[in-house]
Order: sequence, then C-alpha cells, then structure tokens
Amino acid sequence: MAVGHPIYESLSHLISELRAQKQTIAHVGIFDLNAYFRERRIRIDNLEAVFGKNGTFVNVLPRWDTGEKVQHPGPFVGENVNIDLGSCRPYPFEEDAVLLVADYAGISQSLSPRELLRKQLAKATNLGYGIKAAFEFEFFVLSENGESLRETEFSVIKKYAPENHCWAGETGAVYAEFIASLERDLINGGIEPLSVGSELGPGCFEVTLQDTDPLMAADDAAFLKLFTKANCRRQGRTASFMAQMSAESAGLSGHLHLSLYELETGKLLFPDSTDENGMSKEFSNFIAGVLNLAPEGLAFSHHTVNSYRRHAKGNWAPRVASWAVQDYSAGIRVVPEPTDKCRMEYRLPGADTNPYMTLAFVIGAGLHGIESQLELSQSLTSPVSSDENHGLDKSLPNDLHEATTRLNASQKSREIFGSRFVDYLVSACVYESEETKRYVSNLERQRYLEIV
Repeated sequence: MAVGHPIYESLSHLISELRAQKQTIAHVGIFDLNAYFRERRIRIDNLEAVFGKNGTFVNVLPRWDTGEKVQHPGPFVGENVNIDLGSCRPYPFEEDAVLLVADYAGISQSLSPRELLRKQLAKATNLGYGIKAAFEFEFFVLSENGESLRETEFSVIKKYAPENHCWAGETGAVYAEFIASLERDLINGGIEPLSVGSELGPGCFEVTLQDTDPLMAADDAAFLKLFTKANCRRQGRTASFMAQMSAESAGLSGHLHLSLYELETGKLLFPDSTDENGMSKEFSNFIAGVLNLAPEGLAFSHHTVNSYRRHAKGNWAPRVASWAVQDYSAGIRVVPEPTDKCRMEYRLPGADTNPYMTLAFVIGAGLHGIESQLELSQSLTSPVSSDENHGLDKSLPNDLHEATTRLNASQKSREIFGSRFVDYLVSACVYESEETKRYVSNLERQRYLEIV
C-alpha cells in the first residue's frame, strides 16, 4: 500500500520543512485538460512571495487546446491559485528539488479536472465511503527524439525494442538498463510501481501502480506520464501514450482499479462470499451506475479524437459498456478474489486518458448507482471481437463528435458533475473535434488520390 504525503499546516510550514531538508527548488504546476503539467520553477526562498497569499497563475490553461491554441477570446488574467500542501513529492530530475501541485482558486476552479475529482471524493466521504484506486498504463517507446519526429512530420516512427514480444523475458534482460532507469526515476519521484516491464508488440512497455487514496492515485498516474516521457527524452527517445499510435500498432490502455471500504470501520464493501459472483449489493449497484452512464459520459475518459481509434475492430478493447467476472474482454472486469483484493477494473480508457476525469467519472457514476440501487445488467457472454452487441443496449460512441453530443444531452451527467464542468468539457471536445476534421492522413491519400 502506498504511503500518503505529509500534510502541512500552511505554506510557510511547508517552506520551513523544505528548508530543514535542504531543498532549494520547487516545481509548482497545474494539470490541464490533458493532465499535462504546466509549471514554474521557483526557488524555495521565493515560494511564498510568488505562490503565497494573492499568488497567481494566468488562467489561460483551461482555454488552451492540445496544440496550445486558445479556444475562446480573453481576457486572460492572473488568477489566484492554491498549492495543495499534501501534494509535495521529490522531483527526480534535479537535486534538492520538489514538485507541488497547484490549482486555480477563482473563476476557473470549477473547470479543473482535479477539482472535479475532489468534489466526487467529498461525496464519497459524506456517504461514509473510503476508496482505494490505482492505474496501469501501456506506452510505446520510440527511437525518435523531438528533432527527428519533427523532421519527418511525425510520419516516420521507429520503435525502440522492435523485437519485443508480450511479457518477453528476453526483453526484460536485453533492456534491463532502460527498465531499471525508468523505475528509479519513478521511485525518486515518489511513485512506488507494482511492476514495470514489456507489453504487447514492438516498443511496448507497461507500468502498474500500487493502490492508494484516490487523489494520490490520480497524481501518481499523471506524474507517471511526465516522468516516463522525461526519462525517455533525456535518453534521446520518445514515450507515446496515444490510445492508437498507428494502424499496425496495438491500442494502448490506461485502466483503473478501484475498491470501496467503510470509512468508520475499514470494512471492505465489494466482496460477498455468499454471492455467486462474489459481489456485494453495493458492488453490483456501483458497477451498474458506471455502466449506465458510460455511453453518455465516455468523453470524461475519452476526450481526444484518437481515443476512439482504439475501439476499432481488431483491437483488444471493449466496444460496449459491459461487465464480467475475470473477463478481460469486458468494459468492467470484476475481480472477486482474493477477497482482500476484491475490486473492479475499468477497462474502457486508453493510455491518453486524464486520470482525474476518469476517476471522478467512475466514482460519481458508481456512487449514483449505489444511491439509486441500480440493478446490474447481464454479464458479457460473447467475445470482444464479436459483431454482436452482447445482448446489451450499452453501445459506446464511435467518435469524439458523437460522445460530445451524448454528453451535452446527458442530464444525469449534469446532475452528478455539474453543468459548468460538463459545458466546459463539451466545448473543449467540440473544439478538438472541429480542429482535426480538415487534416488528411497518409492512408486517405493512399486509398483515394489515384482512384476517385
């Protein structure tokens, strides 16, 4: 079990402790819609002056798209921010340095994915529930650096470890130095991975994180991406967390594991040995809530155009909102045993997912399922590659445009997550969808240029 970060009484108390530890630098940043860390490097001696009372960060971040193009006209101003005093962790790429997560404290606060997660966690606490969560991410490592990618306009992509096979012992031996260096950077950044190793196909690796409290689980997931990208780029390589990097590459997942317990007693709430599936009533209701809302709320975990490529036929990714016991083909995999590890695995998201929004969605939808005592539909019975709908009326959106349309019309999503955030996410997804429509792929040229 991961250990939580210390909680400090005030920023001045934190600064005092950092000075006592001989820390000199703080990297203070805000996670945007892509869970991309936008930071300022500040000397500890200047931290209170810059980010103490009345400290600000320009509030353009919620209105930037993936290409750092402003989606809406300004004005953009310096908005008050708060540093999360419990977020302090070591910075693995500079001696005597720490990382601190901040967020807007003014008009942009309600647009923050991290704040969205906080609100769902507050609901869980009010209901008497505690939560444990962990993410696992697949990613590709490329033998490309920032310059080589741009020289070829990202069209020539050479994969590192091209001979890799899934879970190959040979890959673990041949590339042991790379795997160990990545694990060191993660540990030095306050992340204790459960496992680091190779995955499916050339250049593919995976990191599985240990379960911890939800906010830290999301922070660990977001920093896992940052540390992995930085580790690779510092070695002249590139790490890709795109859900589908190319037609011939495997789709990449970003799965969430989650369990509930009773805050007052610590009792685990998901297992029930008397049930044929080993599931308690709360567990069934929770999953029913997630599955019921997933077709309308998929944009919470799939907010890029590329997210939906992974669900194309031929990939090992669910195409309907389904569940099953220990079945990796289902949208939600139920793991009933051992009972002390009883949990759900949300298998719909790709590696490009924003962990804050994904976790907030699953918690919010699941709690609604418990409160409403939603009944769980039949479990998945046919393989993921089947053209059938598995007897379930839970088909997922085919693209970002459809997902955005469904989310915009989802009254339940607005009730659970608030119309202001839903409107913001809809607006950002519409903008992203429209920005990519005019781009033409090499595949389209190959198919149409000479024929039509």
